[in-house]
Amino acid sequence: MINQLLMIITLVSIWLSLAMALIILSSATHFWLKNSNAHANIKQLARYPLITLVVPAHNEAVVIEQTAKAILNMNYPADKVELLLYADNCEDQTYQIMQKLVARSNYRQRKIKVINRHGTGGKAGVLNDALKIAHGEYIGVYDADAMPEKNALYFLVAKALEKPEQHVAVFGRNKTRNADQNFLTRCINQEIVVTQRIQHVGMWHLFKIGRIPGTNFIINTDFVKEIGGWRNGALTEDTDISFKIMQSGNLIALAYNSEAFQQEPETLKSYYLQRKRWAKGNYEVVIANFKHLFDRSNWRVKLETFYYSCTFFWFNAAIILSDIIFIANVIFLFLQLIWPNLTLPFMFAASNIYIAQLLFFNWMLMILLFLLQISMALATQFGQATTKQIWLALASYFTYSQLFIVVSLSAVTSVTLDRIFHREGNNWVKTKRFND
Repeated sequence: MINQLLMIITLVSIWLSLAMALIILSSATHFWLKNSNAHANIKQLARYPLITLVVPAHNEAVVIEQTAKAILNMNYPADKVELLLYADNCEDQTYQIMQKLVARSNYRQRKIKVINRHGTGGKAGVLNDALKIAHGEYIGVYDADAMPEKNALYFLVAKALEKPEQHVAVFGRNKTRNADQNFLTRCINQEIVVTQRIQHVGMWHLFKIGRIPGTNFIINTDFVKEIGGWRNGALTEDTDISFKIMQSGNLIALAYNSEAFQQEPETLKSYYLQRKRWAKGNYEVVIANFKHLFDRSNWRVKLETFYYSCTFFWFNAAIILSDIIFIANVIFLFLQLIWPNLTLPFMFAASNIYIAQLLFFNWMLMILLFLLQISMALATQFGQATTKQIWLALASYFTYSQLFIVVSLSAVTSVTLDRIFHREGNNWVKTKRFND
């Protein structure tokens, strides 16, 4: 009876996750059908507000020069860009490279400040320090490995000026610049494309819910000060401040034409450490905001909390449970070759065999929806919708995607132990950079 109950719970959970995914996919599809043929015209803006761009860099000697050059060469009036380069507790040549760059003759007239920081708080600490000295009407962030496309800042500002009273923050898209490095980076690229082109677009188009990414975004400086800035030590400062903005009733708008190119982990170890940090940060944010499901908070906060709770807790648990059911039955099938009288641990009676068939059908739907999401996302990017990518997606489902289960279990365990033993869980583990 318990075994059958577990199968039914798994069945219902999968149906709900499929329904949510289909709603977001349908919304994103509608958006791209409306905008896929739109031309990205660069028109004169009504005004060009001063933008303070912050680049937090911790031991980023490999990539910082490329990123800083890309920022300084963007299509935005040079006198309207203030650049703050932070060498945060660096042990390499990051600070020296920054100094040499700003000393060049073509950059001497630019508003650039290099800060050799030895403070605490990680990236959020850097952003709070920058907030104290920023002169811009908006403050923007680019990670040290995130090279913005030439018009990235223009599109962010244009979107902010559409409804300046509501759009207190605007975010763009991030693309993988080392996607072809190996199997892992190819899989990460597909994940990033689906996240950016389906999930973010779908949520914005249907609910006007935006999520600040870690890079390529701007936010109204005065507003950030009003809400107390970033939470020092937050592992996912972007998710944390996104909830603060939604709680205020304002919007985080999507500028889908704004793009930046960032490096992704090229080894399993780097991937695991990065994603565990992200997962821990998201779990912490969900736990902190879970109470808003039951109070009079902004409806977008409630919906986003529910979405995150389902994604990171309920549906993740359902996937783990379905894997356990599948693996247990497979093991017992092999054991039946030795002991024929053994019965499978997760089976329905003959009269309820259609439920078992439905469960198997659901698993197939999950795979098909996974492939559909990737195919739709890739179709919105020139040259990426290929047969090779479909085969990669299928291989990714049974390999790369399953890594999320390992990362999630590790993150949940770590968050639980942090709370039980009151230990500091916000240790920053740097993602390794590569020359490209």
